[in-house]
Amino acid sequence: MGVVLLGQWPSVSTTWVPNLHFRGNQEHLSRKTCFKVKSCVSSPPPVIQLVGRRTPSLYESGNANLDIALDGYGGDFDWVDLDSDLYYWTKELRPVQWYPGHIAKSERELKEQLKLMDVVIEVRDARIPLSTTHPQMDSWLGNRKRILVLNREDMISKVDRNSWASYFARQGVKVVFSNGKLGMGTMKLGRFAKALGASVNNKRRAKGLLPRPVRAGVVGYPNVGKSSLINRLLKRRMCPAAPRPGVTRELKWVQFGKDLELLDSPGILPMRISDQTAAIKLAICDDIGERSYNVIDVATILVKMLNRLPAVGVKALQSRYKIDVEGHCGATFIHKLAVHLFNGDNHQAAFRILSDFRKGKFGWVALERPPR
Repeated sequence: MGVVLLGQWPSVSTTWVPNLHFRGNQEHLSRKTCFKVKSCVSSPPPVIQLVGRRTPSLYESGNANLDIALDGYGGDFDWVDLDSDLYYWTKELRPVQWYPGHIAKSERELKEQLKLMDVVIEVRDARIPLSTTHPQMDSWLGNRKRILVLNREDMISKVDRNSWASYFARQGVKVVFSNGKLGMGTMKLGRFAKALGASVNNKRRAKGLLPRPVRAGVVGYPNVGKSSLINRLLKRRMCPAAPRPGVTRELKWVQFGKDLELLDSPGILPMRISDQTAAIKLAICDDIGERSYNVIDVATILVKMLNRLPAVGVKALQSRYKIDVEGHCGATFIHKLAVHLFNGDNHQAAFRILSDFRKGKFGWVALERPPR
């Protein structure tokens, strides 16, 4: 890779500078190679042009590899600032609330079934693990053993996975990363559930009772992949599953071999979502009913977030939709996209952006990071 240095230096000194390599849209310093340059003492820094090597586009194909080799996206990116802005953006919107009748019924039944469970498998969306946490889950579970599953691991980067794994490990929580569509992580989940439930049969044997299958309840928000995980574990379609919230409406016990029984449960949401930043993230990730939110409002906020995230940024949106993004807010960009592709239909343009994000067209993008 050639390097062209432009500028004038009244006095110069020779030094060794690490070679610049670009991986994705992040600039990295490689320790392997260096090049010799002349640096100025009392004038503006030289302009550095990188020539002779094309920087690869991150978004030329669907799920491009956005595995950034830094501890976080771009080192100095502040997730707290993004959450603060998100709070400001959502203040003027109509509150997002969704609590269909079947959820209230399912919540009552689930509380009763929890008494029978040896292990609880809580499934969350790996893109938004905090926003897919039910505020009452801890009080419901009490001292019961729990396995936390972060599903859709294929939609976040390795850096994100490591950050969340470290965060929950410090809390003493067992975490399994899974991909319900492809079955990754399901066998490990089954082994964890059996191992945690083994103490149940040890107690039964001590009382002279015969062993029984370990009972594990699978719980979580709507559309986080609970039924898909169970189907992958069983290697057959025993539970209804579809990529939209509210498909599972009844509790159902299914047998996994001779040692494990699994309870598939409908998605459970709090009756009222007080944290509207979390509600917007649920809408973006399709973990809440579409009737609960305005598609254009949610897509507008998503565009603003993607512009801010170093793993995506303005160039990714420009590259995908072939329209200028610079200097435009989310609403203006959606309108430009509507004129460009959908004959001025803002709703269709907004839905396209949300759909592209949900399908991973912007790469591996998490919308949350562990609190510091």
